[in-house]
Amino acid sequence: MTAFAVLHLKAAAAVMVTASHNPPEYNGYKVYWGNGAQIIPPHDHAIAAEIEASPPAKDIPLLPVEDARRRRLRRDLGEDVGRAYLDAIARQRSFRGPVAELRLVTTALHGVGARWLRQALGEAGFVHIHEVAEQREPDGTFPTVRFPNPEEPGALDLAFALAERERADLVLANDPDADRLAVAARDASGGMRSFGGNEIGVLLGHYLLTQARSAPARPLLIATIVSSTQLGVIARDLGALYEETLTGFKWIANRALEVERSQGAAFVFGYEEALGYAAGTAVRDKDGISAGLVFADLAAWCRSRGTTAWGYLEEIQRRHGLFLAGQRSFTFPGATGLATIGRIMDGFRSAPPARIGGFAVAAVKDYARPARLERDRVRARGRIAGHPAPLRHRAEDQVLLRAARGAGGGGVRGAGDRAGADAPRPAGRGLPGSRAGARPARLSPDRPLTGCRRGSNNGVQLGSKHPRSSRGRSRPCAGRDPREV
Repeated sequence: MTAFAVLHLKAAAAVMVTASHNPPEYNGYKVYWGNGAQIIPPHDHAIAAEIEASPPAKDIPLLPVEDARRRRLRRDLGEDVGRAYLDAIARQRSFRGPVAELRLVTTALHGVGARWLRQALGEAGFVHIHEVAEQREPDGTFPTVRFPNPEEPGALDLAFALAERERADLVLANDPDADRLAVAARDASGGMRSFGGNEIGVLLGHYLLTQARSAPARPLLIATIVSSTQLGVIARDLGALYEETLTGFKWIANRALEVERSQGAAFVFGYEEALGYAAGTAVRDKDGISAGLVFADLAAWCRSRGTTAWGYLEEIQRRHGLFLAGQRSFTFPGATGLATIGRIMDGFRSAPPARIGGFAVAAVKDYARPARLERDRVRARGRIAGHPAPLRHRAEDQVLLRAARGAGGGGVRGAGDRAGADAPRPAGRGLPGSRAGARPARLSPDRPLTGCRRGSNNGVQLGSKHPRSSRGRSRPCAGRDPREV
């Protein structure tokens, strides 16, 4: 909502205080520039310098609220901004058939999203909307969950229980500040199963690209370097532009604006695997409400075709190849944890593994350094496969590994006060019934597969990505399986 309001009100900037999906002891904030996107250099550095030069917040004199209003320095926003937001995200819907039969369960995980998701869905014609009552109202103590993160094991237990009682077709879950979306749907067996973040991204991206009521001439899709590469394959196969950025929606949104200006593109969709999705240009940030609305639209469209979202994912995999990803999470709290993560990162950087899952590591890219270190001594080109422009970035504590051509890999990446691992899955041989002669889905030898990045809140994540051929037989990817230790 804040990102939308910046553009709607033509504001110079905005600040949103949020701890996102972190535990009660955390707090934080986002800063948006006048373009509606989160700040990047040089603005972030200039703001940080001003903060450093300022006295403590308690010593800064403030105008009384009424004086600020009289001097037109403070404006209280009314319902018109929310109304404009709902109207804007409703335009992202593609399906105009019946939706009333779809049964939904939603949860806000004690955050602020309940009202907005319910209203957006209701105005779209969904009538069977069952909210997890225990998690509907904002509550910063998050009494029903250990972590208010929909990725966490147990976070959606109440939603799944309600879905069984109501025989719901779909579960939509937002994190507390409603910028992320988790989804579960019934599979062919009738069981409720959660999608991984990459699977949701692939579903939304393909749906928005192929089912838009008015397709742009130069559609643009964007993902981050730690997300699945399947969206890039889809973009290539369907003739869309595709970009990859560093981790974080500030990079996705600002790169989208840049490509729109320089290449006349129309941004259609962007995502990163940690359940962040942006559909269209109404909100220049990840937004769980609009993403939830579009996914419900997608599910209703699937129902009208006699299938489910899981069936639709299999259709995509049969055409564009099967990609697998999984994740493991670890927590290192406090100052001691931060030091532990530092040692992990330093060790990973100084002595990265030579092999991952039986495959030789072909290259290591350290985002804290300007050049790529390649084991095979091949001269670094600094380009992303399928994309002619160099990946420009500032120094960042992140390392990516690339395994041998067509193989998977593993790495480490920081994510809040948690550490996680994308663990390899057994190699499959594609999907049953695939078309004859289908092209194997492979990664370019210039594409990083996995990553290591230290976050600002004491976290590390380990990751792997596995492209698979679309020939032969195997099950569709079951999605991420996070485990905390």
